[in-house]
Amino acid sequence: MISVTLNLADDYGKTAARARRSGGGTMMGRVVSVSLSPAHSMSKPRVDAVNLIAGLGVAGDAHAGATVKHRSRVARDPSQPNLRQVHLIHAELHDELGAAGFVVAPGAMGENITTRGIDLLALPVGARLGIGADAVVEVTGLRNPCAQLDGLQPGLMKAVLGRAPDGGLVRKAGIMAIVLTGGTVRPGDAIAVTLPDGPRRALEPV
Repeated sequence: MISVTLNLADDYGKTAARARRSGGGTMMGRVVSVSLSPAHSMSKPRVDAVNLIAGLGVAGDAHAGATVKHRSRVARDPSQPNLRQVHLIHAELHDELGAAGFVVAPGAMGENITTRGIDLLALPVGARLGIGADAVVEVTGLRNPCAQLDGLQPGLMKAVLGRAPDGGLVRKAGIMAIVLTGGTVRPGDAIAVTLPDGPRRALEPV
């Protein structure tokens, strides 16, 4: 147990140092769980680790690829670039849903990486997440909740939507990213955020 704790601490330090070298990374979090599915299913089973592949996504996952893999997007234009290679959801959303009476486990809403400690929805387009020892993903936009969520639990889709003070729709079901640098990601891995230089663009559905 002691050696595991030391390894995680060392990994956390390496991730933070990597973020500082790239000019940012004061926001830190951790990986809670990782999931993948070779089928186009709503939920993804949890696994011990996922391998991220640069330019493609999560090895063995149905949504990995350089071009779009989500069926609705493939039907419109299969040549579109895949901006949804990796789906991340913050575990704080699970806490919020639990308080509202829902029971939602990591991976149930289709995310590949469940995080804690980072306000994913507040990140701008182009933010980079250094995860574990090697992997880097770049945030592309929001996951747009779909009616399939109600197949998990009635009312779940409505529960992951909200309203901003200005009346705008708030989509809470996580963010999408592409893989810039590959690597293995496991529960407990550190996550460091590097924000883009210049004007920052708020996330929109991709």
